Amino acid sequence: MSLELVSWPSFAIAAIGAAVIAVVVTALIGIPVRYAAKRRGWSPRFIGRVLRPLRALFVVAGLLLAAQLTFPLRDWLPTLDHGARILIIASLGWLVAGVASFAFEVVIERHPVDVQDNRVARRVRTQVSILRRIVLVIVTIVTIGAVLLTFPGVEAVGASVLASAGLASVVAGLAAQSTLANVFAGLQLAFSDAIRVDDVVIVENEWGRIEEITLTYVVVRIWDDRRLVLPSTHFTSTPFQNWTRRETELLGSVEFDLDWRVRPMKMRAELERIVNDTELWDGRVQVLNVMDAVGDRIRVRVLVSAADSGLLFDLRCLVREELVDWIQREAAAALPVSRVMLVDPVTVVDEPEPEETERHVYEGLFSGSPEAEERAQTFTAAIPIQRPIDSEVLAEYDANDPDDVREQARAR
Repeated sequence: MSLELVSWPSFAIAAIGAAVIAVVVTALIGIPVRYAAKRRGWSPRFIGRVLRPLRALFVVAGLLLAAQLTFPLRDWLPTLDHGARILIIASLGWLVAGVASFAFEVVIERHPVDVQDNRVARRVRTQVSILRRIVLVIVTIVTIGAVLLTFPGVEAVGASVLASAGLASVVAGLAAQSTLANVFAGLQLAFSDAIRVDDVVIVENEWGRIEEITLTYVVVRIWDDRRLVLPSTHFTSTPFQNWTRRETELLGSVEFDLDWRVRPMKMRAELERIVNDTELWDGRVQVLNVMDAVGDRIRVRVLVSAADSGLLFDLRCLVREELVDWIQREAAAALPVSRVMLVDPVTVVDEPEPEETERHVYEGLFSGSPEAEERAQTFTAAIPIQRPIDSEVLAEYDANDPDDVREQARAR
């Protein structure tokens, strides 16, 4: 090789030229790829996941070629060659991961979830997300293994590792038993269609949507924007409610405790008017039934249906508010009231004698001496009542003898 090429200026020119050529080649390759992506409606960010690692691969390969031709310190070439091989392997792993992510993103983009019936789309998204994580983990492990194989002596270490693989697998299995259980549970959830991304679930007495499914845990976004993170084994070993496994349509109930004077027919007509005037109702079910009539209340239950759980919640609130307003305006008699019945006291058959009662009442007040008994008689004796004299009786007697008249009037 000519000494004129082996110099620092030559190396600088060759390195810059190799980098520029790598960038230009990558841009030329990206032109038809971007054109095809535009025609098919692919997102530009998907293309970047492929072109960036490809550009890095071309740049590393160009710099390696420039170093082999023009690098002045020839003793360093083996080290540079080893480092360049590591970077090339890493770039290849990055490129494979980018291509796999691009393919998975294209599949996900073809199945949008913002449609009316998105059950299939949610199932595809769940399975694709799990497969993508598995592929990325495999690519990472293979890339790291390929990098380790570039170091001398790794082959001998590999042979000794293989010889003790049986014992190591037993120890690792015992140490990572719960982790492996979650991994297999995650795979089971992905391909058994038990839950999918964006499913509406009731878990741990919380209402929420499945936001993310990984190999080891599931993230549930609760209605108030909290996140409930559960291990994958929770969904394979514990019962939970899935409101959208087959379809998104749901039924909901609204209950009222009303007075017996409510008119169910008129209330049923008002319910029909309410649901017909709103877009929240899907037109399937609207029923009003008297479920119970015990005591001083009757229980009225309203059943309505909606396209999904969010619309159903709003519809139930609307029906409840409108019916409460209607009861207050048009059927005030149906408002729940508490009744109290006033009746005559029950006559006691075996009533004690007055003397015994009086003696019992005043026993603790007047006792101990004859004088006390006399005072008790004073308090408990009957009091004479003066009856009024009738005017007609007085007229029958002689007015000249008023004393006799009054005595006779009192006697009558």
